[in-house]
Amino acid sequence: MKKVSIFWFRRDLRLEDNTGLYHAYNQEKNILPIFIFDRDILDKLEDKKDARVTFIHHQIDILQKHLQGFGTSILTKYGKPLEVWKELLDSYDIENVYTNRDYEPYAKERDKEVAALLKSHGVQFLDFKDQVIFEKSEVVNGSGDFYKVFTPYSKVWLEKFNQNPPQIVTLDKRKNNFVQVEPFPIVSLESMGFEESDVNIPLLEIDKNLIQQYDKVRNFPAINGTSRLGIHLRFGTVSVRKLALEAARLNATFLNELIWREFYMMILYHNPQVVDKAFKPQYDNIPWRRNEDDFIKWCEGKTGYPIVDAGMRELNATGYMHNRVRMIVASFLTKHLLIDWRWGEAYFAKKLLDFELSSNNGGWQWAAGTGTDAQPYFRVFNPESQTEKFDKELKYIKKWVPEYGTKDYPEPMVAHKFARERAIATYKEALKA
Repeated sequence: MKKVSIFWFRRDLRLEDNTGLYHAYNQEKNILPIFIFDRDILDKLEDKKDARVTFIHHQIDILQKHLQGFGTSILTKYGKPLEVWKELLDSYDIENVYTNRDYEPYAKERDKEVAALLKSHGVQFLDFKDQVIFEKSEVVNGSGDFYKVFTPYSKVWLEKFNQNPPQIVTLDKRKNNFVQVEPFPIVSLESMGFEESDVNIPLLEIDKNLIQQYDKVRNFPAINGTSRLGIHLRFGTVSVRKLALEAARLNATFLNELIWREFYMMILYHNPQVVDKAFKPQYDNIPWRRNEDDFIKWCEGKTGYPIVDAGMRELNATGYMHNRVRMIVASFLTKHLLIDWRWGEAYFAKKLLDFELSSNNGGWQWAAGTGTDAQPYFRVFNPESQTEKFDKELKYIKKWVPEYGTKDYPEPMVAHKFARERAIATYKEALKA
């Protein structure tokens, strides 16, 4: 039986600046890289042409080509992780297992089970920080508690970052510690019940000019002013350290967005209950309108509010929605329609290429007023004034809502003044309880 140490790729699909892989490479011989197409996740996906699955599959192909430069290959498996690990323990004499940490509730539970299984076979499970600059309780207040407000969190985050900037690590090709094997075939999409998606996924490109201009252009959806790196951060095809170092040099506003990402990851890590409950428990008293017809109009971009409709149609067509517009459509669903933020969050989770549980949950709870450091409940975005500020010439709206201004475009499904007053009164009453 072949003696190996395993590196388990998950949300870190790259060789460059991959912390867990770097440690495995420097401490072990005969490293076998693996990736598990996880049935616990994939079986829940309704869309069998899900663009994210196609993206992961393409990235595994790219990894395979890079690994061939080391004379090795990635072993891919399709199944439930615990079952796959039982099979690997039967097939190989495993010394140690290396991987990078994940902070989502499902991932934490999965890793706990896998670590226990490996331990029962005398195998160490070694995990490392990789997808964030600071994790868990590395940024805390004077009492040692996690921050519930972003601004003080971001100040401490920046102080720590500036005092000790992250280091970029690379694999030394002169000492090749990978298992030398012929390429393993990669599990096909078809064998997992999926098809190739035709959604256009943004290429991995750190555009320094765009980052430099980011604070000036990021709020205007008609301009190509955002990095579109969300999916690459989500699946780790880009190093967050490399991106943060560039941002620190080029644009503080861009770096601030990366800090928000880590803030929400930290909140989820310490408060796993936010997955299906309000961060502020009293907000679970809000009597949401469970109106499926209204929800469908919102999903399809047929609300009669053009900036909302443009955003939803962009999302449905491309798997992407501009960040400013995400706030507008989320506010509209939760405040104008008084529909549960969890409905909107689940729809985004299904559609967004860059879906990341912590940021999606944090963003929705922010818009609904239910989350940590959220927009106050009495602040209700006016879609018309948001349009006036951020799409004055209606370029974005006309791109996605070509029938706007014709008799084919619907009347607003609810009047803004009425909706605003209803939302404030409903929240106020619920919060008395």
